[in-house]
This record gives sequence, C-alpha cells and structure tokens, in this order.
Amino acid sequence: MSDADAHRPGETRSPHVHLNLNVRGLSPSATLAINERSAELQRQGREVYRLGLGQSPFPVPQFVVDALREHAHEKDYLPVKGLAALRQAIAGYLRRTEGLDYAPENILVGPGTKELMFIVQLVYYGDLVIPTPSWVSYAPQAHILGRQIRWLPTDPGAGMGVSAEALESLCAADPERPRLLILNYPGNPTGVAYSPEQLQGIAEVARRYRVLVLADEIYSGTHFDGGHVSIARYYPEGTVISNGLSKWCGAGGWRLGTFAFPSELRWLLDGMAAVASETFTSTSAPIQYAATTAFDGGPALERYLADSRRILSALARRFHATLTGAGAACRPAQGGFYLFPSFEALRPQLEARGITDSATLCESLLEDTGVAVLPGSNFGRPARELSMRLAYVDFDGGPALAAAAEHTEIDEHFLQRYCPRVVTAADRMAAWLKG
Repeated sequence: MSDADAHRPGETRSPHVHLNLNVRGLSPSATLAINERSAELQRQGREVYRLGLGQSPFPVPQFVVDALREHAHEKDYLPVKGLAALRQAIAGYLRRTEGLDYAPENILVGPGTKELMFIVQLVYYGDLVIPTPSWVSYAPQAHILGRQIRWLPTDPGAGMGVSAEALESLCAADPERPRLLILNYPGNPTGVAYSPEQLQGIAEVARRYRVLVLADEIYSGTHFDGGHVSIARYYPEGTVISNGLSKWCGAGGWRLGTFAFPSELRWLLDGMAAVASETFTSTSAPIQYAATTAFDGGPALERYLADSRRILSALARRFHATLTGAGAACRPAQGGFYLFPSFEALRPQLEARGITDSATLCESLLEDTGVAVLPGSNFGRPARELSMRLAYVDFDGGPALAAAAEHTEIDEHFLQRYCPRVVTAADRMAAWLKG
C-alpha cells in the first residue's frame, strides 16, 4: 500500500467521487440562483428589485385555496397518472379553452411540468430542438440525459421564436432523425406568442418529418387578450400539451403539472407513467384535489384571469416603452411575465463602461441600480450579445387584483400605486442606460 493510499486509524475517508460526466460543470438553475442571490442581498440590507425569477405575483384564487384546505386530510397515494376527477377536469379545460377533445385516460399529472419534461426526454429518444433564446432548463435537462441539443436560429424582428423555415432547414439535413421540438408560448423569455398562420406552418413541417412537438403552454392563461391558440389544433396527432397551475393560477410552489396526449401517442404516456411509478410515485393528493377545482374554472376564475392579464399587459407596455425610449431593441410582449431586450445599439457607450457581454451587463446593472435580471447567455444566446431577460413581477398581486376589479383602466397612476417597484426598476434601468 502506498503512502497515498494509507490512512491513520480512526480516520474517516469519503467514497471515491465518480460524478456523472453529464452533470460535471452543471450549475444550479439560473432563475433559482438569481432568486436566492436577490434574497441574500436583501438580507444584507441592499435594495433589490427582483426581476429574475418568473414567479406569478398573484395569490392563488381563494376558492382554490379553500379546496386545498378542505382536502388537506387526503393522505393516500393516488394513481400514478393522476386523480381521475382531475384528469376529467383537465380534459374539460382543454375542451373549454381550446376546443380540443382529449380523453381523460390520455392525461398525465406530475409534480410540476419541469419533472414531466425531464421524463419525456428520458423516454423519447431524439434530439431536443429549441429556439435561441429558450427557457433556462430545457437544454440542461437534455445535457443531463446525454441528448443532442439543436438550437434553431431566430429572427429578432419576428420575436425570436420557432419559424417553419428554420425547422425545415434543420429537418431536411437529416429527414429520418427523431426530434423533440419544444414550442413555448406565450414565451419565456420573450413574452411573444404565435399567430395561427405561424402555427400552421410549423405544424406542416413537423408532420412532414414526424417531429414530436411538446407544446409548453404553461402561460396560455396569461395571454393578454385571452386568445391563446394551441398548435394541437393543427397537428393533433404529434403534439403533447404541457400545462399546470404555476403561472395562470399563481401556484408555482404547489408543484403540479399536466401533459395531454393524443391517442396516437398513448405509448409515450404509458412509458412516462412507468418511469413516474419508479420515481415520484404520484403527485401530492391534496394538491390534486384542489387542482380539480382550478381546472373546472367558473366565473370567479375568469374574473381572476381577466384582471391579472390587464395588469400584466399594462406593465409590459410600460416597461417596453421605457426601455425602447432609452435605446433598447425589444419586441412587445403578448403574454406571460417577460421581456427580452437587446442593447446592441448601445454597445459603444456600454463598452466604454467596461461592459462587453450579457453577464457583465446584468452584474453591472445589479451593482449600480439594484435591479436583478438574467443575462441572455443563460437562455442560449451568444455570450457577447448584450441581451437580458426581465420578469416584471416584483409587486404584491393581491392588492393589485382587488384594485383592478374596481378600475376599468389600468393607467400610469394605477401602476405607480400598486406596482411601484416594477415602475421604479424600469425607470432606474432607463436612467442607467442613458448615464
């Protein structure tokens, strides 16, 4: 035994470190990291405007909270695929909001859509296809599983989303290769949605090359005009619809996500359910009972959604106008909580201040103004591109919703009173850019 292998009596030794190669170098999710950093800075006494994590600012509707309270005693394991009444309610929700017919037995419930997205990539063997930019966790999940990631080039003028032309170019180079396209809209990080014509074009290409489409519609209920359209209307046989409670119902911490499958993809549902049975077993019982009430909807939920959309839409317009007025390039948002501005037009001025990439841009902004955002590089953009994602959610949604019910117009006075931190953050950013 060599001196290096020897150890003293009583000395404890750690097991050899054999970290999976796909996990080495992987950092915590950028959105969660910025949220924790913001909280730590606040504990240190810093003034921080928290525009990093895209968490709904609105409370869970009271009637849904009441349903959770009523079912807090539910303690039994539920079926792996989900509570029968909840799956029925989800099917009804899709019929009511999208005009789509899904059999309840073709619905899968899980502890958040993030978990279900990981499992679908585990079960379906194919390349992950996503536009640049995309939500921060799509690519890392593929990396963990050893899947190939194919970034689709995007047009800033068209909202930086998936285009039929880019998808066609990718697929035509290797027509038989299996692919999973994630189509997220209203989008994180851009807030941009797709028109029916765009969806039809993407559907035609996907059908021609037998691409599996995962429609990440978690923000569907936040579409500002309530006009969300699912690509499943045009490509039903090859689309899985992902949704949940986190964004339109304000219940991110409840961790409940749903996948809806066409009958043609029942094999994929069954494969995912088998994995689920060996991993998370089933989703929290009380949460599933409460979610049934949420997906059943009703007048109270419709009013909640209408007022929350009005507030988010007004904030998006205010922030967009402030940043573009300071020289940023940014597409208007159509839903969700996000904007994805670019500051390339201001590069000479920013480089003179030592800012040459998106990470430095966001770090300098935080240090100088207290506004916490995420660099575009976290979302698949080139590191040197001066872009960022911001989430205009740093306000108390409870009082804002109550006031919106009494106001026919969400104007500047309303935003100053009920969303002051978001307004101040926008103004600080603009002054900093001009400074």
